[in-house]
Amino acid sequence: MSTTGRGLRRTAWASGVIGALLLAGPVALFTTGYTSAEVSGSSMEPTYSIGDRIVFERIDADEVRRGDVVLYRVPERYEGLATLGRVIGVGGDRVAQQPGDAVTLNGTTLPEPYVKDGDPSGMAPGYDVEVPEGRLFVLGDFRADARDSRYFLDDRSGTVPSTSVVGRPLDGSGGPLGLGLTALLGLPLLATALASGIAAREKRRPPVRMMLPDSRHTGVG
Repeated sequence: MSTTGRGLRRTAWASGVIGALLLAGPVALFTTGYTSAEVSGSSMEPTYSIGDRIVFERIDADEVRRGDVVLYRVPERYEGLATLGRVIGVGGDRVAQQPGDAVTLNGTTLPEPYVKDGDPSGMAPGYDVEVPEGRLFVLGDFRADARDSRYFLDDRSGTVPSTSVVGRPLDGSGGPLGLGLTALLGLPLLATALASGIAAREKRRPPVRMMLPDSRHTGVG
């Protein structure tokens, strides 16, 4: 094989491997590191409305923080469906509220600019709970239309396990966008690999020899 042919084969091999990694890597990472869901209820208005499509980053239980909006699933609640809510208290916190009043966290009024219509109470009864370790007290942003921790106070003070969290909404599309751009970089490399492979194959073919007719038999002088 000529030097040119060997060079083309090396280019095809290297481009193919790198292109495949750039394409397959982000796809695998997205499927394992992110998930998405469509909002089907109004409990998180005005932050999220019915029909909104949200991309969530998968997080571990120890990554959940107060104030996070999370997608969580508790088999014995909501028919096992994943639910969107805002984490108000974590393990060790004391969360309390009297009807019509603001929520207090560890004795301090909790600023909640995100609640719908500026109403942090809704129609739920008052409560005063201490969040067990490893659990979360979760409320909806539309308090008058959210069936959240306030309605399960007889079950571990309405809290849910930290491990029930499926994911947290991304603030922007930076993560998935970066993965998508990386995957797109793999496509031209795969195209280069294909073109180089075809060119190398052509170089391996023996040259076609043309047999010219013998002038002695054709009458050509």
